[in-house]
Amino acid sequence: MARRLRAARRSQTEFMGQARRARVPRQMPFPLECSPEQFTVNTAAALPSTLGRERPDQPEVRALIAALDEFQRGLYPAAGPQPPTPDALLRPEVRFLVVRDARRHVQGCGAIVLREDCAELQRVMVRPQARGRGLGRALVAALEVEAVMAGRPLLRLQIGVRQRPAIRLYEGLGFRRCGPFAECRPDPFSVYMEKLLG
Repeated sequence: MARRLRAARRSQTEFMGQARRARVPRQMPFPLECSPEQFTVNTAAALPSTLGRERPDQPEVRALIAALDEFQRGLYPAAGPQPPTPDALLRPEVRFLVVRDARRHVQGCGAIVLREDCAELQRVMVRPQARGRGLGRALVAALEVEAVMAGRPLLRLQIGVRQRPAIRLYEGLGFRRCGPFAECRPDPFSVYMEKLLG
């Protein structure tokens, strides 16, 4: 029994060490001069995921965006700002990324919209069951690279005041609060944030 207990503890220690080593790094695994068409993300659960550019109008991606819309409808008034639809995300000024797990199932997505003076972060979402693995951080970091490559070193976003975990994530990634930008207007249900990249 004692031998079995020691073996179990040793296995647990080895697993935790592997999980710590597998966490997503703050820097992306490709240099800025390379195109992030697709790269591998090692999650805390030691399960490889891929993150790359894809079309936002795929059925599985549409379902994820619809789940995000449903979640936000339960938090905010219907008259609030309306996020872009999957079809609107097909515009040439949009860079759209998708995270897939080892079985090729969609686990997250996110986009930047290239504006004249900045890039706007939009539609960042990770499935609830896939959270806690660093996928959100990896997704935002990859979108930052997309913004820099497009010549937009200023990244901005608008997020609802009731999405506190997401606000904490962005603050932890170096975003700071700012005023409304582009077509945005002051909104009591919104928080505006920005980050200067590079």
